[in-house]
Amino acid sequence: MREQFVRSFTHAALSPDPDLAIAALMIARVEYPKLDAGPYLDQLDALGREARVRVTAAPVVPGEAPPRVDPDRYARVMALNEYLFNELHFIGNEDQYEDPRNSFLNEVLERRTGIPITLALLYMEVARRAGLYVQGINFPGHFLLRCPARRGLPYSEDLIIDAFHGGALLSENACRELLRRHADPDDEIDDGALLESSLRGHATKQQILARMLLNLKRVYVRMHSLPQARDVTELLLAVDPSAINELRDRGLLAYHLKDFPAALRDLQKYLQLSATSGTLDDDEREEHAQIWEHVKTLRRRVASLN
Repeated sequence: MREQFVRSFTHAALSPDPDLAIAALMIARVEYPKLDAGPYLDQLDALGREARVRVTAAPVVPGEAPPRVDPDRYARVMALNEYLFNELHFIGNEDQYEDPRNSFLNEVLERRTGIPITLALLYMEVARRAGLYVQGINFPGHFLLRCPARRGLPYSEDLIIDAFHGGALLSENACRELLRRHADPDDEIDDGALLESSLRGHATKQQILARMLLNLKRVYVRMHSLPQARDVTELLLAVDPSAINELRDRGLLAYHLKDFPAALRDLQKYLQLSATSGTLDDDEREEHAQIWEHVKTLRRRVASLN
């Protein structure tokens, strides 16, 4: 992956500009190196203009909003949902969830299907262009959205939206059930505390892009598409340079791809940084021992190349 491209992606990903689409389309260039983002940005702008008409004209019908929900925000979200999911037929790809195309915004726009985080990103980008503020929620196992209620209203609750399931509005009980579905059955969890912490706040731009990249990396590794997995790991480190586990993974991927100098550089740096990050548990010590064996092998191989 070219250094200039990584620098451009880093700038787009870490920019304070709320636009997510540019960085998302750059991620797609892992699979489509010659992708022209222009037509897809134009398509998003067109969707946003039409959505603005629908959202602005959305009638507030007395008694239609659920109890404690801001009726204005409810009407606007329902108008956007009608446009995206009923008219344009965007839908979650349940049958081919592991298809890497679900992680690329250009493919989501063309095929009108994706996974929770890419459909949520599409939703946020169209909503932003339509003048409706929607946040991402880094919910465990299933990315969600929030449309905050107008402040100052009595008893108004935020709307929790599931873009993967046609913009479904989730109650607290539905969120709790979703949390249980994605929790490790061996973990003893306090449902209430975990639910509150999962729904609190909103996902930052960097967190959203990192989650997209982690999903894509897992898909590529399962497919044994190691060059692409290595490129995605490069972008993950661009989003979060402190993610030392990604440094380790980039080194291991380079090792499997027989790029021994790069593997040695990354794995040595990983051992150095992780050793100073605190006390290691038994599993971490065992992993370090395995990586140290890789490093010794790599040193011999790199020396033989010189």
